[in-house]
Amino acid sequence: MSDAIVIGAGPNGLVAANILADAGWQVDVLEGQPEPGGAVRSDRGVHPDYVHDVFSSFYPLAVASPAIGALDLERHGLRWTQAPTVLAHPMPDGRCATLHRGAATTCANLASAFGGADAEAWQRLSRLWDDLDPHLLRTLFTPFPPVRSGAATAARLRAAGGLRALRFLTLPVRRLAQEEFTQPGAGLLLAGCALHADLMPESVGSSAFGWLMAMLGQQVGWPVPIGGAAALTDALVRRLEALGGRIHCNVPVVEVVVRGGRALGVRTADGQAHPARRAVLADVPAPALYGTLVGWEHLPARMPADLRRFQWDFSTVKIDWALAGPVPWTAPAAAAAGTVHVGADMDELSDYAQQLTTGRLPRRPFLLLGQMTTADPARSPAGTQSAWAYTHVPQTITDDLGPDAITGRWDSREAEAMAGRIEQQVERFAPGFGARIAARRILTPPLLQSLDPSLVGGAINGGTTALHQQLVFRPVPGTGRPETPVTGLYLASSSAHPGGGVHGACGANAARAALRSHRLLAGRVLSPGLAAAQRMLSGPRERHD
Repeated sequence: MSDAIVIGAGPNGLVAANILADAGWQVDVLEGQPEPGGAVRSDRGVHPDYVHDVFSSFYPLAVASPAIGALDLERHGLRWTQAPTVLAHPMPDGRCATLHRGAATTCANLASAFGGADAEAWQRLSRLWDDLDPHLLRTLFTPFPPVRSGAATAARLRAAGGLRALRFLTLPVRRLAQEEFTQPGAGLLLAGCALHADLMPESVGSSAFGWLMAMLGQQVGWPVPIGGAAALTDALVRRLEALGGRIHCNVPVVEVVVRGGRALGVRTADGQAHPARRAVLADVPAPALYGTLVGWEHLPARMPADLRRFQWDFSTVKIDWALAGPVPWTAPAAAAAGTVHVGADMDELSDYAQQLTTGRLPRRPFLLLGQMTTADPARSPAGTQSAWAYTHVPQTITDDLGPDAITGRWDSREAEAMAGRIEQQVERFAPGFGARIAARRILTPPLLQSLDPSLVGGAINGGTTALHQQLVFRPVPGTGRPETPVTGLYLASSSAHPGGGVHGACGANAARAALRSHRLLAGRVLSPGLAAAQRMLSGPRERHD
């Protein structure tokens, strides 16, 4: 019998398993897919000479994360590398906004392309980051309420301008750009970063998210594992196995076994029971846990209604390319960037986001494009480029604003049509791009979900990043903590606070909650009390007379 069962071998599940194993627990990780990693995997499926990351690629949050940093994965073979430039946003007139490690270099490039006033404004935003670091990240990554780090962040905010600094964190990024910058470049850097999530340039808080991603880029870069994303997973697996942890693939879990309000283990698709002495941690989306793995009869009466209100983030279409040569950008500065944001101006980004929100498929999609060989020369032969781009699409398409009549069936015709639309968008900024495509792979929302069931409908962030589903509202109104209404069961996926991204914090928070519940006093009081708090906040259990 294991001390703990972890459902799912994504990065959150593997981080959680490592922390439990560090504490001396016997941990079994059960993964339904043929290999571990969740959305952190790579392969040579596009072309045998090219390595492609199947899902995620750049990991600033992993490098900045206290949870992953504490695991010292470099001792287990992980090596990081970076592109010369973190991020580029080329514009139709040939200018290009670029983000670099170090505020001085970013400001120098902004001054050269867009003027000294905008460089000075960017420097002010960088100083605010310096004032809040490292307390802000600790506040974001710890369970709610973040008492110590939150108090430290509040004190730093007061020193950095108080209500004015707080106002900045609530601003829509379009408004921030209007207030701070005279030219479009710097605002486009921030707006593109906000669109990594499902935050429109007009969304409250989009400035804060865009600024967070940009400042991380300046501080630690947007690094990639040498050899492919799977190297990060491999290091987590090697570390866990060195501690005696076990990973079982092709073992889908179909039920969390609950008796008397407590999780006792799981049952797998082959009918096997896997008991857990101490805890079950679920690195699965909240809607897959509540009402599916855990029956409604074990949950509060309001939970079904709350889960019906759970909002996924947008779907995703991704293309991987094996390119015979580098992307022929009109703006030369884009060639050195690991990530390129492709979208003409703020209005085009806003139109794209608004169209997604109303279920319409954009004619001109905003793209995140990765130049992986630029970041890691080991990804493809010299003189070539392993590249990808993804764009978001509505979960349910009500209308196609382009010429292809895409409905969301995502059959081969629709996949090819969407790929063509994405490639046309790249061609606007890199004429001749299409001629360099040696091979490609199209990943539609259904295919992404088939490769990783946690990417429901192609959603990559475990639920919307919007404020109404963050903190104590994630995944449903409750305590904002990994404890669930079932004692001994912990939500360890990106559906839990603090949400999407490869940072391991959701798994780490769940593992630490499980460990706390088995210390002498906490085991008797804290864990049942927090489970009871979740039940209370969600309403009484449904009666089944």
